[in-house]
Amino acid sequence: MLPATHTRSPVADLEALLAQRFAQRTLVLDDSSQAVRETGTGPAVMLLHGIGSGAGSWLEVALLLGQYARVVAWEAPGYGDSTPLSVEAPSAEDYAERLVATLDALGIDDCLLVGHSLGAITAAAFTRLYPQRVRRLVLISPARGYGGPAREIQRQQVRSKRISTLEQLGIAQMAAQRSAAMLSPRPSVKALEWVRWNMSRLNADGYRQAIELLCGADLLRHTPLAVPCEVHCGEADGITAPEACLTLAKALGAPFTLIPDAGHASPIEQPHLVAGRLAFALKESLPGSAQ
Repeated sequence: MLPATHTRSPVADLEALLAQRFAQRTLVLDDSSQAVRETGTGPAVMLLHGIGSGAGSWLEVALLLGQYARVVAWEAPGYGDSTPLSVEAPSAEDYAERLVATLDALGIDDCLLVGHSLGAITAAAFTRLYPQRVRRLVLISPARGYGGPAREIQRQQVRSKRISTLEQLGIAQMAAQRSAAMLSPRPSVKALEWVRWNMSRLNADGYRQAIELLCGADLLRHTPLAVPCEVHCGEADGITAPEACLTLAKALGAPFTLIPDAGHASPIEQPHLVAGRLAFALKESLPGSAQ
């Protein structure tokens, strides 16, 4: 009988990369702790993840960009080892204030700011409040949010559904059941397992606050933007659909492109394509580039 062979799981390899090349450190701010992951040197790129994810979702994108930039991904307040915000239902401005404190602690004066999904709302709010700190804004599969009277019914439905799902399933079952919805119809095993790994590490308190942000905010309330902006979306995104992202891009006056063979979690599913888009945006953001 041949001896059993044991293959290393994709997640084990990615966890090793995370620890070795995109390690976490925790910043001590005035009234909170803020976890970030960082790699590379050069002009700064700040990455903000979505509601069902974490800083680790940017791993492969960050390692590619880190060849010529200082790449930082935060764990949003209440995620990972980051202290939750002090109010039960924080606004986009509350998240933006934590972000400016984070950039100050890192010694970053300005950056290419990238917001994925719910992170796009924080990125837009930050850009409106601190335009001098943002060289260029990139939104990937941006969530608009459900704030405003016109979306009241949707707001109530989304809030109720997300909170009941959290309470009934818990984080682990949410990760097991919802991960596939973040990807294209035929994702790789590696992408599926990495989405699930990141989602399984959510903290309930931080996730609840993020639900309140999603339901109470409206990205377009932070327009017009005073810096160049661009919008990208996975062509198979079933969460923030391409049509919705295109509508948002038009409202922002921003160029829009699709990311082939990707669902909502395009930084995980197509890291080379996403890193390439961000590398081009970084080049465009630097002094002397044509705008």
